Amino acid sequence: MSAPPAAADTMRPIVRIRDLVKEYRRGVEAVRVLDGLSLDIAQADFVALMGPSGSGKSTLLNLIGGLDRPTSGSLEVEGLRVDQLTDASLARWRADHVGFIFQMYNLLPVLTAERNVELPLLLTNLGREQRMRRVAAALALVDLTHRAKHRPRELSGGQEQRVGIARAIVTDPTLLLCDEPTGDLDRKSGDEVLTLLEALNDEYGKTIIMVTHDPHAAERAHRVIHLDKGLLSEEHR
Repeated sequence: MSAPPAAADTMRPIVRIRDLVKEYRRGVEAVRVLDGLSLDIAQADFVALMGPSGSGKSTLLNLIGGLDRPTSGSLEVEGLRVDQLTDASLARWRADHVGFIFQMYNLLPVLTAERNVELPLLLTNLGREQRMRRVAAALALVDLTHRAKHRPRELSGGQEQRVGIARAIVTDPTLLLCDEPTGDLDRKSGDEVLTLLEALNDEYGKTIIMVTHDPHAAERAHRVIHLDKGLLSEEHR
């Protein structure tokens, strides 16, 4: 992975959101999930998003990651108006710049750990030898080299999530977006995953945005932002 950013760069916003609105249609009714949000996230920040179920946390994460589009407002990542990209350009941008980590891992059960980690690289122009070098490096980083040939059913929940993290970082993304990454794990396995995320942030300068219900997990972040009824408030420590 690339080296962490210089100290001067960590203060500039890598994510810049202004007046963001997201509405869904429920019959003839428009349901507003996000109501004019504005938010800056600096490079190499580690942000925890908290709030009650249905508050829009995952919606905001999906908008930042280019999985959904806002109803109005602007969303920039590294100065690029992500909300204005065509579908094809958005898919390419997402593959190059975003790593997703999910609560339920989303591993393909018929593939080994290394094949699951390789999947995002199949969208690139890398040859097989280059892909496998990256896969080996990602698995080594999450301490799973010895489980590379194992399928998900042969791994513990914590190991499955670490495979998910390796898959998320194998493309060296700009952003790591984590949706309840410890929500399906016991405390020990969850702490191991959080420690790994901290290392990715501290040692490699990865910008991490993590949705969580768990105050214990949120304590690992630099900032805690609460989302409720479509509005943001920041917790000052």
